[in-house]
Amino acid sequence: MTRTSRVELTPAAAGLLRRLREVHGPLMFHQSGGCCDGSAPMCYPAGEFRTGDADVLLESLLVDGVAEPVPFWMSRAQYEVWSHTRLVVDVVPGRGSGFSLEAPDGVRFLIRSRIAGS
Repeated sequence: MTRTSRVELTPAAAGLLRRLREVHGPLMFHQSGGCCDGSAPMCYPAGEFRTGDADVLLESLLVDGVAEPVPFWMSRAQYEVWSHTRLVVDVVPGRGSGFSLEAPDGVRFLIRSRIAGS
C-alpha cells in the first residue's frame, strides 16, 4: 500500500523554507486553528514552539536542499476538523504573524486544502 502525504509544499513554499533554513537552522511548523494569525501555519526554529498532548504531528516534510525533515504540527482540535483533507502549504504576498519566521519578508504561509483522495 502506498502512503499518501497528508501535507504537501508548493515550489514557492519549499523555496522559502530553504532560505529560512539557511538563516535560522532547523525548522518546524505549527498550526493552531485559532482565529486571525492562528489560522495560518506558523514557521519557527525547530523546538521553539512547545508541542504537547493537544497537538498532532501530521508529517515530517522532506524539502530538497534542507538537511533535516521539517515537522508539521497541528492542534488536535483543528486536526479533527481537517482530518479528511490533504493540506498544501503555499506562500503568498502579505503580512503574516510577527512570530512566524517569514513575516519580515513581506510574505506569509497559507494552507490550501483538498479532500483526501482528490
